[in-house]
Amino acid sequence: MKIAVGCDHGGFPLKDVVIESVRAAGHEVIDVGTFSADAVDFPDFTKKVGEKIQSAEAERGILICGSGIGAAIAANKMKGVYASICHDTYSAAQGVEHDSMNVLCLGGRVIGPELVKVLIPAFLNARYQGNDSGSERLAKRVNKIKAMEAGNL
Repeated sequence: MKIAVGCDHGGFPLKDVVIESVRAAGHEVIDVGTFSADAVDFPDFTKKVGEKIQSAEAERGILICGSGIGAAIAANKMKGVYASICHDTYSAAQGVEHDSMNVLCLGGRVIGPELVKVLIPAFLNARYQGNDSGSERLAKRVNKIKAMEAGNL
């Protein structure tokens, strides 16, 4: 998979570990910045990651800001982008498996590199299960989310 990675200055210290973890899991990185610890606005990099998802240049994305919260809020404003902050492996995997999450948001000032190294594979190895036989309940829920996004629910 191609994975878009973006961060602001608050997430910059973890960015290299995130990129290394994505590559170690066997995936290609699309690095949209930032490329220094200079102060920048997280919505700018959130938008870049979201656009990679929307254009199908990337199948998934990873955003890192200071807390992860701002990036998650901004990402969820973009059509087709389903983002959540996850600082545990259960949520990182289940967000994909049950809710079709395609963007993982991390708090660069909240977690450290060792946790990143287990969160990234949990997120990237997970597959949405709503298309599986017997998982109509999951698909029904995700379809309701998509209907809300379209203004039809």
